[in-house]
Amino acid sequence: MTWIKICGITNIEDALKVVELGADALGFVFYEKSPRKTTKEKAKEIISSLPKEVVKVGLFVDELEERVNEITSYCNFDILQFHGDETPDYCKKFPQKIIKAFRIKDKESLVNIPKYEVDYYLLDAYSQVAPGGTGRTFNWELAIEAKKFERPIILSGGLNPENIIEAIEKVSPFGVDVSSGVESSPGKKDHKKLKEFITKVKGFEI
Repeated sequence: MTWIKICGITNIEDALKVVELGADALGFVFYEKSPRKTTKEKAKEIISSLPKEVVKVGLFVDELEERVNEITSYCNFDILQFHGDETPDYCKKFPQKIIKAFRIKDKESLVNIPKYEVDYYLLDAYSQVAPGGTGRTFNWELAIEAKKFERPIILSGGLNPENIIEAIEKVSPFGVDVSSGVESSPGKKDHKKLKEFITKVKGFEI
C-alpha cells in the first residue's frame, strides 16, 4: 500500500476527516511564511484528538535546533520533516525519524541527496518563491532515478485527485504527500477532494 501523508493541517475538522478517510500521516507546518502555518498550541490541540496510530509529522524550514526540539517535545511528533537547506549533520541531531525534502529542478538536484542519511527522501517541485506547497509538479523521471539511493521515496509537488494514479503508476513511490492539491483555500482542506485523492490511492493497490 502507498503511504499517504496529508500536509498543512490547521484545524480539527480537516484532521478528523483525514483520519476517517484512512490517511497514514498528518503534517503540521511551522514556517512563518507559509499560508498553512500553525502554532504548537493549535497543533497539540488537534493531535490530542487523533488516534495514537496516526503518524504526526512536524514540518520545519531552516529552524533553530532548540526551537525544533521545543515544538517537537510539546507536540510529541513521530517524524520531523525538514524542508529547507538543512545540512546532513543537522538532520542527524534529532532522535525522531527524519524526512528530508528536496526541491527538484533538474538532474543536478539529485547530486546531494545521498549525502543525507535520513529515513525518507521527499521530492518536491523546485520553486524560487516557496520551499513547498506551490502546487507544481516536476519531471517524475527524476523521482524514478532517485530510487537508486535506496531510501523510501515520498512523492510530492502538485499532486491532486486528477494526476495521483498516473504518478503512482509511473514512480511507484513508498508514499505520497499532498497539501494544496486537496484544498479549497490555503490551510483549509476540500473534503470532497480529500476523499477522492485518498480513495484513489488506496484503490490502486486493490
